[in-house]
Formats: sequence, structure tokens, C-alpha cells
Amino acid sequence: MPDIGRRVFDLRWYGLGMYEPVYPPKPRPGDKVAVLSTSAGLPGLFPRPFDTGIQRLRDDFGLIPVEYPTTRRMGATAADRAADINAAFGDPEIKAIIASIGGEDQITVTPYLDGELIRANPKPFFGYSDNTNLLAYLSNLGVVGYHGGSVMVQFGRCGGMHPLTADSLRAALLTSGEFTLPENTEYGDVDKDWGDPESFDSPPSMEASSGWSWHNADRVVESTTWGGNLEILSWLLMADRDIRPPEAYRGMILLLETSEELPSATEVFRILRNMGERGLLRQFPAILLARPKAWSLDRRNSPEEKAAYAGEQREAASRALAVYAPGVMVVFDVDFGHTDPQLVIPYGGRVRVDGPARRITVTY
Repeated sequence: MPDIGRRVFDLRWYGLGMYEPVYPPKPRPGDKVAVLSTSAGLPGLFPRPFDTGIQRLRDDFGLIPVEYPTTRRMGATAADRAADINAAFGDPEIKAIIASIGGEDQITVTPYLDGELIRANPKPFFGYSDNTNLLAYLSNLGVVGYHGGSVMVQFGRCGGMHPLTADSLRAALLTSGEFTLPENTEYGDVDKDWGDPESFDSPPSMEASSGWSWHNADRVVESTTWGGNLEILSWLLMADRDIRPPEAYRGMILLLETSEELPSATEVFRILRNMGERGLLRQFPAILLARPKAWSLDRRNSPEEKAAYAGEQREAASRALAVYAPGVMVVFDVDFGHTDPQLVIPYGGRVRVDGPARRITVTY
């Protein structure tokens, strides 16, 4: 397969408010990568997981992390955070950009970004959750991004990176080409307290995984992706920010995941219902739904409560899709959301969902 990660970046406008997606070049060991707090400056409050993630970027990936003025600054303005993003894209020595973590106000940052600068200097960006804002923004510019991989959570994981997460991040960050997502046999969603030093002595607890669940899996769909965190998508739709006409998404693969705030099944249904009323859901021949996180430090559900919550969320999604996209192929519980391990999905890049083979192959 050709090394598309080193291909010359050549944007071509092809209608409906979007550019043809092209993969930016990948960093090589010894290259510098920007580490930015595009949303919350949590490295300033919790330095231990951040510093651990920084060290693993150096030791395990051979990269040189570069911090910016707002990386450790909690409460930095949207304009200042955008200035760091613009500076990282504009610096020829920076070969990739990785979010420290998510947050809840990145929607205020994207209006300050310099689209022409970013389009002229494309770089791989890694992030998820609130970083859905920046991933959607980059996708509209034709820059393929990467849904997944934050410094504090995945790189800085207590007790070491999960092997499946590390394999996916290494392939997405340092190589180009196809990567078949593994269907793992265990998962975790019980967080460790970053304020407790003993949290870093051992990895998080894991439990048995039921694997992926396939519906209408009688076909193969290969296309580019769009979507991200469901709550953030609802905010983008309300603000009419970086959202194209529904027809622009026709034939694409929709990615959906929910956050550690544990939205109710009612909220999940209503957001999907409203996306359906807008004409969005029927545009996608295939949808990947991430395994829902069902535990948080603020809501410590029992195993029975976790199972009930996850089941109600899946049922809510199925109910909305039955009305607005009844024939769509759906894969539930793919590991690209807020649970552990986390697999990286190219955002705006190519994914093949092979129903008969029960296989998902991404192109990094």
C-alpha cells in the first residue's frame, strides 16, 4: 500500500462545503510533537498523569513533546488556546499535535483558528471527547484527524498503557496504511483518582467484554468518517458550527460515543431523534457506536447498575435508528470511546466495515 502519510498535501474543493480529505505526513522517531490543552488545562491541576504521558511519548514512541503557554494553564482564554493551536500548526518543526485531555468549551476556541494557516500546514491531530470540535473543524478543511489518544488518559494511564491502546496509537501516530481493529475480551471504565498517589501503582481494573454486536451486517461499507462525541455533536448542531448540509455526509460512516458525564438514555434518544429530524441519520450506510462508559467518580454504579445503564443507552440508540435509519448497518460496543482500551479511528479518513467477515479495518 502506498505511503499516503507522506503524500503531498493537495486540497481540492469538491462541493457541499468540504475539501477532499488528505492524510497529513506522520512524525518519525526524533520528531517534535505539540502537546496542547485545547479544552481544559488539567495538566496544571493533575501533573502526575500528564508527566507520565509525556515521558511515555519520549521513551516508548521516541518523540519529543513540546508544551505551549496554555498547556498547563487552567482557565486560559479561548483566544489564547487557539493561538497555541495556530502556532503548533504553523511551526515546521512540529510534526503532530496531541491533546492533553478534553473539556467542555472547545466550541469557543474554533472561531479563533486560522483555517488558511492550518490548511497550508496540515498535521496529524489526536484527541476525542470535547476535541470533536477540532476534529470536525479539521475535517471541513480536508485534514484527516485521529479520534483518540490523549496524553493524560491513554498515554498517562495508571500502571502502564493498555497494550491494545498502545498498538493502535503507535500505528496511527507513526505509520500509514491499513490496521484491523482488534475485538478485545475485556474492558474497563472504573477510573482511578488522580489525586491519590497510590492510583499510579497498578493498572485500572478490567472486566469481561461481550465483544461487538452487529446489526444488518449483510454488506461491506467502505468510506470516510464523521461524528465523534454525541453530546458535543449536539452542541455543534445547536450552534450551527462546522456542520455541513446533511447531503454532504451521504455515504460516510458515522462515529458516535458518549462521555464520562453519563448522559441518560432519554438524552441519547432525543439527540439522535433530532439528528434524524435534521435528515442526518439517513445519510450514513454504516454507524459505529462506542462502548458506553457507565461509571464515573461522581456516579459509582454497581456492576448491575452499569449493565442496566449500558443496555438502556443501546436500546435508546436502536429505537431512534429504527425510525430514522432502519436499514443501516450498526456495530455496537466498538472500543473507541471513553472506555479502556481505546482504539484510534481516523476522522475524515477511510474505514471499511465488513459485515459478513465481522471486521473493521481503518486506514491510518
